[in-house]
Order: sequence, then structure tokens, then C-alpha cells
Amino acid sequence: MREFLLGLRLLFGSGRGSRARFVLMTLGGSLGVCCLALVLTIPAILDAHDGRSADREPQVFVGKMAGEPTLVLQRSDPFGSKPFNRVFLARGTDATPQPPPGLSELPGPGEVYVSPALRDQLRREPALKGLLPGREKGLIEPTGLTDPNELYAYIGMSRNQLGDDARALKSFGSEHPPTTAVESSTLDILRFTLAALVLLPLAVFLSVCAKLSAASRNRRLAALRLLGLSAKGTQRVNAAETVVAALLGAVLGLAEFWVLNQIMARTGLPGLKWYPDDGALSAATLAVCLLGCPALAWFVGRASARAAAANPLGARRTAAPRAPRYWGVLLLVTGLGIVAGYCATGFTDHPAQSTGMNSLLVPAGVLLTGLGLVTAMPLLSYALARRLARSGNLTLNLAMRRNEIEPGSAMRVVTGLVLLVFSASLAQGVLVEERQITHNDSPSQEYSLALSQLTADQQRRLREVPGVRTHAVVMEPLTDPGSDSGSGAQATALVATCAQFAKLVRHAEGCVDGKVLRLSDPDVSDQPLATSVYGMRTSGRRTSYKVEVPRTTVVFDGYDVTDVPSPGLLVPPSALPAHATPDSARLVLAGASDPASVRAVLDRIGAIVPTADVDPAGINIDGLQQITVIETLLALGMVMGLVIGVAAFLVSVTDRAVERRPQVTALSLLGTRRRTLRLVQCTQVVLPLAIGLVLALAAGKAAESAYLITGGGQVFWDGEGVPLLVAATVGVLVLAAVGTLPLIGRRIDPELIRRD
Repeated sequence: MREFLLGLRLLFGSGRGSRARFVLMTLGGSLGVCCLALVLTIPAILDAHDGRSADREPQVFVGKMAGEPTLVLQRSDPFGSKPFNRVFLARGTDATPQPPPGLSELPGPGEVYVSPALRDQLRREPALKGLLPGREKGLIEPTGLTDPNELYAYIGMSRNQLGDDARALKSFGSEHPPTTAVESSTLDILRFTLAALVLLPLAVFLSVCAKLSAASRNRRLAALRLLGLSAKGTQRVNAAETVVAALLGAVLGLAEFWVLNQIMARTGLPGLKWYPDDGALSAATLAVCLLGCPALAWFVGRASARAAAANPLGARRTAAPRAPRYWGVLLLVTGLGIVAGYCATGFTDHPAQSTGMNSLLVPAGVLLTGLGLVTAMPLLSYALARRLARSGNLTLNLAMRRNEIEPGSAMRVVTGLVLLVFSASLAQGVLVEERQITHNDSPSQEYSLALSQLTADQQRRLREVPGVRTHAVVMEPLTDPGSDSGSGAQATALVATCAQFAKLVRHAEGCVDGKVLRLSDPDVSDQPLATSVYGMRTSGRRTSYKVEVPRTTVVFDGYDVTDVPSPGLLVPPSALPAHATPDSARLVLAGASDPASVRAVLDRIGAIVPTADVDPAGINIDGLQQITVIETLLALGMVMGLVIGVAAFLVSVTDRAVERRPQVTALSLLGTRRRTLRLVQCTQVVLPLAIGLVLALAAGKAAESAYLITGGGQVFWDGEGVPLLVAATVGVLVLAAVGTLPLIGRRIDPELIRRD
């Protein structure tokens, strides 16, 4: 306790510089704790989402029930790129189950309870009322909704209106939600990725804050040691300052998180919105922030004072430290060895899968590689400095001699940005794998809508939707054509021109405009076709349209998931009866298959025809929603990692410049030009940073490939992400160079040398 109080007295009695350092440590710690609390709260937000979804899930009786139980029928439809859920209920005469969360009672016939987001949507799209038969009785409370943006409704109906699909309702509530915001396996991967994106840079950042003004503090601690203070007491004196700064920073960081949670919960993020209570700080989060961060500061403070306590004369006389050890490089080599081994399996016929020991070795290899990048930086900086310091260039000589004497300072300056580039590659791998799981691999995405639900104006507007490159109509034949059918099967017809048809398939041969043609995909089993009859409607009068099976065949290579029939018929629009519309037909739209285009097209379709049933071929709307959440969380992690990395860089560079003021002043008095000093300062930072970033880029792409290979997808080598990472690397180098230039002042203060 005596050493602790002595540390506090030294803190507040050592001048304005020490107090400024303490404030900087506190503010830096608060930023780190705020990011840490956000990362720890994300799983709680997702769990709250899934918990409310499970609490309202209807449980039904198996088989038929005697009497008149309450009936339930669920419907989930895509509204744009979001799911629209409706629960139809019909009260029975038997014991009525308790109402679901968010309702005080079950709706009666003709009564509708809607979510607040759905009420707002109804005001913008009155046509949606056709899906909600009845009058609005009230709103669903937050306890019955997964998030404030959810489109959800409970609709009361009579028993004969529900039909045969309705089931007898037992109760509401299930142990497992019907759909999760993020699947459990993906959530584990997401946690690991966020840890790499945020927690590793955060640990480096907190260590940087704890080691501010290391040289001057070491000299002060060495003086205490020479005055008779024990080695352990000297370490405790240094730890007192870091612990108090970390504790105050933790309290301030939690307050910053509370404000941030209130703002973000109300504004929301793309695809992710939550209630403020979902992001409330849990006891575990409070314990980690209020106890874990000061504990980390305690150990860092003691470790940073170990050299001054063990060799006080060396600290007072600024003895050159020993060269870095090789164990840090061993971590990097071990991690890269594991990662490279799994990358090598990608060139074989049997790539590794994420089963058994592989599910542990791949994350271990990625983690060792990330830690190795941190621990190897001092040795890499030292080796580079020793080689370049012997050059005849004055700038390189001055810059590299300082890095040779203080190789550990390079780690504090550049590690945060190096880890950011490494983690960005891993985040890209997670997104690539999730897109493979939730989307089809073809470059084309189709959307089909029942033609009977569309007016002529709506059809025209749908064909003109941005992102839709072509359109066609698929006609179904009559199910009972009579004697006209002959032998063989009725054929589904695609009404399109050759140009439209070419955009619906990969490749086609033999198409002739203006003629009815037979469609055949060699990858789909063929069968004989008969004369097909299609129901048509002309001016309100029902007619039929007969098509003979032609001899000319169009051979095409279709996509895996498509509405193009095979075998089928290709009917030119000019061959249809004038002013006739098919009875049973669907309008097919086709566009790009990337997630952004799919979401944009679905949203525009929902704005034009909100009540129509849209079938996005091969797309799971819940999966599309999930990939949006994952992209949002990874983007949030990237932003936090960027903030932490940049903050660590700025704090380290500023502290390094302040520490070097006596040396810079001495060089200025010896006649060194200010431009040379700025180049020295820039070179000291940029060269180690460039080595670290190139190594992080290569190691990150290797870790990403190992993850993709064991994930079992079709993409092993993500070349599309390389230009973005290279651009980010160059941008980081430019910012680092610009950030170091103003740190050499114009005024020379000889007093700094006298004090030194």
C-alpha cells in the first residue's frame, strides 16, 4: 500500500508532463474499454433477439383434437429483402392458451395486431392491408418482437376462414427459435473474427497506453531503486499509475458505451437494430472491464518496470538494451506452418475439411499467426535497422540507429495497423464463405411473380426496375386439355425473344426469332412432349391457345436454379393471340446475383407490388437477412479495429516524439536540418510499418485461404479481395508518413538537453 501511495504522489507531483501522460492513458483506456464492451455485448444482443423469437413460437398438438381448440396458421413472405411474418388465430371454445408475448389477449375475428414498423409500412404502402384482413386493434409490444424493424402481425379470423392447413394451438414458447439472427456455427466464427479484429489490437493498444513515456519513467524508477526501494516495490510504484489510469478509463469507457448504445439502438445499423435494454451491460461485461483491464494494466506496469528495478544504473545511464529474442518469430513460423499446410491441401483432390482436429488447428494457426506478427516485429525491426544503419545515407543512419537501440518501440507504433490488415483478410474470408452458403453460385438471379396479381402498369414498372437486365413470361399448360393432348407430357412455355432468352441462360444455340421452338438442356433428362394447350383470357372472355411441338430445338446451358423450363417450349411474344393474357403464368425477372443487387431489386419489387408473392429462385430470405447482419457486424468490427489501430499509432508516435525531444534538440544544435529530422522520424516509422504490412498482407491471405479451404466451399483463393487490401495497405503507409511529419517542431529548446 505504501508503494501504491508513493506512485500516486509521484504521478501528481511530477509536473505537467506526467499529468498529461496520465490523462492520455485514461482517455486511451476509455476508448479501448468502450470497444471491448461493444464486442462483449454483441452476442447478448443476438441472444435477446433469438430469445424473443423463441418465446412467441406457437406450439401445436400432433394429430386432430376433439372439440374446438384454438387454431393457428403461420405465413412468412418476403417483403423486399426482409421477411414479413403473419400469424392467423381462430379462438376456440376449449381452454384458450395464454396470449403470446407482446399481446394482452388473443385477437378476435377481424382484429389485427401489428408491429410498429408494420404500422409505418402500412401508411407508406396502403396496398399491404390486403394481406391483413380486419381492423387494426393495437400494437405488439417490444417483448413480442425480435427488433424494432420487424414486420409482424397477429390476425384474428373465424375457424372456417383458416382452412385445412391450420393446427390446434397448445401454447406459445419454444426452447429454440425458428430462425436465428446468426446461426450458432457462424456465431462462433464471428466471435473469433471479432476477437482478431478488435481484441488483439485492443490488447496492444492498452499495452501502448500503459507504456507511455517509458524511458523517462524508467529513469525515475531507477532513481527510487538507487535510493533503497526494493525491486518489487519499484514495480508496484510504476503499476500504481497504470492501474489508476486503467480503472478511471474503464469507468469512463463504460459511460461512453452507455451513450453509444442509446444512440445506436435508436438509429440502428444496416440489417441490425435492437432495443436499448438488449445492449445493457451485463455483470460479466462489467467484471471484465472493471477488473480485467486494471489487472492487465497491473501486470503491464510491473513488467515495464522490471528492467529499471533490475538494472537501475543501466536505466539512469541509458544503456543499450539487449537484442530481441527469437521466440517471437517462432510463434509466427509455427502459425504460418499450420496455415500453409492447410493451404497446400487446396491443390489436392481431397482438401481438408473443418472436422475433428482441423476445427481446432485452423483457428490455432490463425491465432498464432496474429500473435506472431506482434511478437516478431521487434526482431524484424532490429534486423532491418542493423543492416540499413551501416549505409552512408545520413537519414537512414540516424533513423535506423534509433530503431536498433529501441526495437520494441517499433512494435508499439506499428502493431495495431499491422493487425488491422491481417484481420481484414480474415473478415473477407468469413464473408466469402457466408455468401457461398446463403446464395447460389450462378451469376444470374431470377425473381418470379404470378402474372394474375399484377396490373399492366405494375408489369411495365417491374420490367424497368434498375438491376433487372431481362424479363420473360413462363406459361403453365392446362391440367385437363382433353383430347388435344395426345401422347406425351404437356410442356411449360417460355414467352421471350431470342435476345431475352440469351440473357436467361449461360449459352444457347439454334434460336430463331418469330418461331416456336423446343427447349432442351443436355444436363436435364429429356421426355416426349405433346401438343400443349394454354388457358388465355381476352377482354374478360376465356379462350385457349394450342401449340404444336416443333421439330426445331434450341439447345441451351441453363443455370442451376432457374425458371427456364427443360424440356419446354420457347414461344415468341408475337405468336400469342392479340390482347390475350395467360391464365396461369409467372413474370420472370433476371439480374445480377451479388447480395447488394439482390437486396436492391427485392426492395424495389416490394415498393411496386407490396402484396404480390415474390419467389426469388434459390434465395433464402432469412439467409439474406443473416448475411446482412454478418456484414454489419464485421464492418463494425473493422471500424473499431481501425479506430483502435489509428489511436495506438497516434499515441505511440506522439509519445515517441516527446521522448526523443532531447535527442532531436541535440541534433538540431549540431546543425542537422529540420527536413532531415522529419525524414528521420518518418523513416523510423514507415520502414518497419511497410515490412509489417507486407507480412500481414501475405499472412492474412494465407489464413483466409486456409479458412476457405476447410470451410468446404467452392472458392479457395479469394483474389477479388486483394486489390482492396493492397489499397488499404498503401493508404495506411501514406497516413503513417503524413502523421509523423508535424512531430518535429520549429522551436529549439536547449533546456531539454540540460534537463536530460
